[in-house]
Amino acid sequence: MNRIERVGLAGLGAMGRPMARHLRDKGFAVRGYDPAAGAQEKALLLGLPLETSPAAVARESDLVLVAVGFDADVERVFFAPGGLMEAARPGLIVAVCSTIAPSYARELAGRTAQSGIVLIDAPLTRGEGAAEAGQMLVLGGGDEAAFAQCKPVFSTFASDIFHLGPFGAGQTGKMVNNMILWACMAASDEGLRLGEKMGVGPEIMRHALGHSSAQNWSMTTRAEEKPTPWAEKDMMIAMAEADAVRMSVPVAGLVREAIKEFKIRRGYPTPKVPR
Repeated sequence: MNRIERVGLAGLGAMGRPMARHLRDKGFAVRGYDPAAGAQEKALLLGLPLETSPAAVARESDLVLVAVGFDADVERVFFAPGGLMEAARPGLIVAVCSTIAPSYARELAGRTAQSGIVLIDAPLTRGEGAAEAGQMLVLGGGDEAAFAQCKPVFSTFASDIFHLGPFGAGQTGKMVNNMILWACMAASDEGLRLGEKMGVGPEIMRHALGHSSAQNWSMTTRAEEKPTPWAEKDMMIAMAEADAVRMSVPVAGLVREAIKEFKIRRGYPTPKVPR
């Protein structure tokens, strides 16, 4: 098994940029691409070499990490002019670190099956703080040998790495993670507001509940106080995937509406449609 030495990143935003930094600091040769001028400027300040397209990144890489926001962004990275498919070759590993719909992951696998690209899915959890600290969690899927080959790369920015099954299994894991995450956030927000209405301040309540059976990651990290650009999109994915397999997910439906109300109350913009 060849050791991966050259790693490219398609996407140098809040997740991709610290991932590139950790990789470079651990001795990997790193190149990146991002169409956004702001992301380019920040990457250059870190001394990261930039390429002009995902294809150019892939030509100089053993492994490409795709770290963009939405299914449509992943679609452009692969299939737009200058996309990864233009540089496809046998043995090139592409790890989709973005959160995408499991159904789209399966479609992506079918469309790239004859290209020589080895697809791995590796969506990330724990958020931007964990990305900066190199403490993310990878929920992976795909060929086991290729995934094992990628683990030294993943371990530069993740403290926990799991292989859940074939390509797409990681995206299923991330979808389920996010369903439960946003359910906890909605419950924490509602409960703390109710407590405050009844005379118990949210800070003392949060401190006490952090030691109780109500403790959850969302409450501990104060997720309800932070922007949640992905939450509604995540619930849209979950609801669509549940419809596709004809499973009723009533809690997810309630959480989707709770998240929508939360974002309206905070003045956050309407989310993009996942695809």
